[in-house]
Amino acid sequence: MSQLQVRVVSPDSVLHDGPAASVVAPAWDGKIGILPGHAPMMALLGSGELSIDQGGGGSQRLFVAGGVLKVEGVDLIILVEYGGTEVPEELPPGAEVDVGEILEAIQST
Repeated sequence: MSQLQVRVVSPDSVLHDGPAASVVAPAWDGKIGILPGHAPMMALLGSGELSIDQGGGGSQRLFVAGGVLKVEGVDLIILVEYGGTEVPEELPPGAEVDVGEILEAIQST
């Protein structure tokens, strides 16, 4: 089975670098699902949960706010203004999110 090679980078660190079966990201206009073989594209990110399905039952969930993603071939590069497992006290300007919903989703992992 083909896999994506996913790299998630914030200004401070690399948050994820490895294979994934699928990714669901919070685009500025709604959620976007990405599978291996996705057409090349770029998208602006909003704020919310980034879900990385690593296959075999493993997954990683991150809270992200702002940034861009690029899909090209099997490579998915996601550059975020903020990313982590914790919702920050103060979000980047323009970030609107239901913090309670995100905290609940992250804690249920």
